[in-house]
Amino acid sequence: MNGKKLLIYGFLGLIMASCTARQEINYMTDIDNMALDNSIKNSRSTLQPGDQLIVNISARDMDAVKPFNQNYSSSTTVTQYSMPSSNSMPQQLPVSGPTYFVDTDYNIVFPQLGKINTKGENIETFRNKLSDLLEKYIKDPIVDVKLVNFKVSLAGEVAKPGTYVMPEGNATVWSALALAGDLTPYGVRQNVLLIRNVDGQITKQRIDLTSAGFMNSPYYYLKQNDIIYVQPNANREKAARVDPNLGLYISVSSVVASLVIGIISLTRR
Repeated sequence: MNGKKLLIYGFLGLIMASCTARQEINYMTDIDNMALDNSIKNSRSTLQPGDQLIVNISARDMDAVKPFNQNYSSSTTVTQYSMPSSNSMPQQLPVSGPTYFVDTDYNIVFPQLGKINTKGENIETFRNKLSDLLEKYIKDPIVDVKLVNFKVSLAGEVAKPGTYVMPEGNATVWSALALAGDLTPYGVRQNVLLIRNVDGQITKQRIDLTSAGFMNSPYYYLKQNDIIYVQPNANREKAARVDPNLGLYISVSSVVASLVIGIISLTRR
């Protein structure tokens, strides 16, 4: 009888060790009831010191444009990640062109025009500003501006933690998570931490990915150097404290219990 109890206890221990609490992994369950009127207001990130811009100027008269593209020979190549579609992996895409760096005073130095201040400007407004300045020298200039070193970092319970350069700086929480392979089943979706540094001011925000409400917040669209941290759930933390050989011990105990019962049965005969 004692042998049977031992076997039962062994199996119960095995079952308890293998069971985990139910984890909610669905996103934005209330999306159908969510109005996204305010989302577009937060879609543009302002330029920050350290930003790297590629600016190309064109027009019908390309000879008139040449002086404003004169630093093309000193341009650098930057690698960005394309957004994955379906189950495909993100691709690395090199981009190059005349390169300008935003200095600590928010200025870039542009050929013929000198210093141009970018503080408070996003890509679209800066493009318009530069176009207005060029109209004094070029008829109907076409200005193309790309932010090519827009970086976000993802850590914690995501499939591929790391720092990613997002295409053109137009990034959302979802696009960043897609590049990182989404959250693991152990990630807490209701309490994702986003850390942001804008103009030297560090802010922290908790995001509930199961609710669509955060899409109307200033944190849905990412900004330069944002950090997303996905904390592990209780099951992951508990597993980290458990001996990694626990499963082996349970299996061995089950085998030993079976042997004990077999031996007891033989001796009773």
